[in-house]
Amino acid sequence: MMSTFDARIARAELLSGRYPFAAEILNYFARICRAQQKLSQHLFGALKPSFEGALRGQIDVDLLAPRSGEMLGGLADHSPAPLAETIREFLAASDRQRALVLQTYIDRGGTDEAFRDSREQLVAAILVQPCAELLAGQVAIPPAVTAGNLCPTCTSRPVAGVLRVEGDGGRRSLICSFCGTEWEFRRILCAYCGETRESSLPVFVAEKFPHIRIEACDTCRHCLRTVDLTKDGNAVPVVDDLAAIPLALWAEEYGYKRIYGNLLGT
Repeated sequence: MMSTFDARIARAELLSGRYPFAAEILNYFARICRAQQKLSQHLFGALKPSFEGALRGQIDVDLLAPRSGEMLGGLADHSPAPLAETIREFLAASDRQRALVLQTYIDRGGTDEAFRDSREQLVAAILVQPCAELLAGQVAIPPAVTAGNLCPTCTSRPVAGVLRVEGDGGRRSLICSFCGTEWEFRRILCAYCGETRESSLPVFVAEKFPHIRIEACDTCRHCLRTVDLTKDGNAVPVVDDLAAIPLALWAEEYGYKRIYGNLLGT
């Protein structure tokens, strides 16, 4: 079986050919995944997950910072100029400054708290996410009946939704923007404000992306992209979401705001 990162890389490479307008972003994401995979392999033996305490508190900045040069150095050469500059500034900073950036993301990533610099946030996310995903994989998810609109593992906002085959319909889940946890969530319910009136929860589908739905809420004006695996069982939600750039433009035009943006802000 392919690892999570192998699956993401393979899907990004496939979709880069299918959607030329998203090829640059998808190829860059594949590079990020290769770097994250190496970090994940290193962390696998070094992490000592605890089943007590919050997941965020278990992410060790001192474990991540020493690997930042090895992980980000090669990525900078293939990054857009503004991001490449941010990466190099991060690597040139003192140990204390790098630790502060990472800790800020650990504290705020996936929440409504604003990060002062989106490029700095991306650099921190690239480093922190493999660790968060590894730790989340060791935590038992609470029963679906107790799961709300925040991740049951780390209390972050969802980055996307998923519909999976169940009986004659689809079972809805949310994917955490911080640790990648997937948890079950009610079908007719806004994943931000909890609106339940179906008339206030329109769903939009674009012809170019028939397997991706925009689930909007006219009460709070937030929206969530949901990847429908009943229509494309080969989709990898976090990758297909990245490719759906026209959906971001559509949502902006109609005044809907994503509950939480994906890694590259597409």
